[in-house]
Amino acid sequence: MDGTVLVADDDRTIRTVLTQALTRAGCKVHATASMVTLMRWVDEGKGDLVISDVIMPDGNGLEALPEIGQRRPGLPVIVISAQNTIMTAIQAAEKEAFDYLPKPFDLPDLMKRASRALDAPRRAGPPPARATPPDAQTDLPLVGRTPAMQELYRLVARVMNTDLAVLITGESGTGKSLVARAVHDFSDRRTLPLVVADASELAAPEGPGAVLARARGGTILLDEVGDLGPEIQARIVRMLDGLGDGAPRIMAISQADLGRRMEEGTFRSDLFYRLSGVTLAVPSLRERVEDIPLLAEHFMARAERDGLAPRVFSNDAMALVRRYSWPGNVRQLENTMRRLMLTGGEGEVSRDEAEAVLGNQPAMEPLRGGEGDGLAASVARHLRRYFDLHGGVLPSPGLYQRILREVETPLIEIALDATGGNQAKCADLLGINRNTLRKKITDLDIHVTRRRKLM
Repeated sequence: MDGTVLVADDDRTIRTVLTQALTRAGCKVHATASMVTLMRWVDEGKGDLVISDVIMPDGNGLEALPEIGQRRPGLPVIVISAQNTIMTAIQAAEKEAFDYLPKPFDLPDLMKRASRALDAPRRAGPPPARATPPDAQTDLPLVGRTPAMQELYRLVARVMNTDLAVLITGESGTGKSLVARAVHDFSDRRTLPLVVADASELAAPEGPGAVLARARGGTILLDEVGDLGPEIQARIVRMLDGLGDGAPRIMAISQADLGRRMEEGTFRSDLFYRLSGVTLAVPSLRERVEDIPLLAEHFMARAERDGLAPRVFSNDAMALVRRYSWPGNVRQLENTMRRLMLTGGEGEVSRDEAEAVLGNQPAMEPLRGGEGDGLAASVARHLRRYFDLHGGVLPSPGLYQRILREVETPLIEIALDATGGNQAKCADLLGINRNTLRKKITDLDIHVTRRRKLM
């Protein structure tokens, strides 16, 4: 890499890590904890790239994006943020950020994005002004810091203002309809109708024609397309083939595996390819267990705003909630949190109370001894998606080492956290030599903090 990078973050550790990594990569770095200083550097013409936090003591990195674009047209800005909601990614896209990453971020990933930003052609003029939707819903339960959710946020932000058809997949209760609404409500079509069309409406005599008339150039959302019969599928294909200028955007939702349905001959391939301009896969709770406490807190805070007494989880109760299989996903979790708020008293939710509520769930599956449905299955799903995203083209060489690094880094970081940063205990826990651990910490740019840890 070659260029000067301006880093703005009030966390000294982040400034140090980014300065060291970018300097080793060949960049010059100016780092500050002040938005005022950052903007002065921008005015002075310094920097080929800005990496900025959102919440700063004297300003806001997102709010500064339009001003940076006016003062230095074409200067790319990568936003990093500890705010783990879809709104941050959407606002970053609306304000023309080059890229967005959540905290804690993956350093090699950030370095790759910084390299792309430095190599990208500069825009000739200031970014076009975009109006933020006045009724933006900031309370959407699309909350999560896990990589799966953050990637979903970035995809939503990238596709919301395109005309591509969007296929939203995922299990029942994962929030597919919320994702569809977010794509529409924050897009350029936000002032036009969002029409949800189900099988009964599409089967009516006027069928798709009536749906088109209601949409008026807005968005049509086809609900559970995997369950539509062959006659309705044919009607939709004819409707899509007849779309012209000013046509509505098409989105579709399916919890069924449409690829398998095509193989079985129950879903038309021509319809599938028309609907899947881009696919947004909404992960199940089993695939993002680390987000469960965030979601639980979000739903309980919402219930508190509705007038219910505030409550918090005991550690044992939350551990039980995290181990539960959640077959109904986010919808089931939301209902369970509200039930705990309604039926319990004030104060702490005990393990016994949580176990009693979970044991009475109508769609209950056995409590699991561990989290998720196995590391191998999760890795396999991730790798399949990774290969699918390349559209039939092989990834760049060196995949084996890249995947090992992605697995190895969080394993060592979590083991270090569990042992309070004690490298001797961590090496013993992992079953590797202490010198091997030290080398991996250096090679992987892992930050180690020593503290007392009760395990």
